Amino acid sequence: MHPGCRVEQVYLCRAPIDFRKSIDGLSALVQQELALDPFGSALYVFINRQRNKMKVLYWHRNGFCLWYKRLEAEKFAWPDDGEAATHTLDMAQFEWLLEGFDLWHKGPHKTLHFSSVS
Repeated sequence: MHPGCRVEQVYLCRAPIDFRKSIDGLSALVQQELALDPFGSALYVFINRQRNKMKVLYWHRNGFCLWYKRLEAEKFAWPDDGEAATHTLDMAQFEWLLEGFDLWHKGPHKTLHFSSVS
């Protein structure tokens, strides 16, 4: 998100949040409800109920950063409700999510296993 910012994990908060929350409210949510370290080298990603707005919270050296994206005509793909409060992605998957790919309903190509070439 920021040049030189090292990101080890991306955590998607599965449940939609109240988008009036900003840095203080989101960092408290990360620490208290998700039981994660808001000062860690991770991105914490939140979505609104309509799934057309996304907020990303992260810590960079000496302060929190908050990134916001609003889609004008589409919706973000989001993981189905599960038992866990978060879903973990790597940075490549997060970039695909931002580009509009649905990571949960369109899986990768099937793995093929062959015993001979002819």
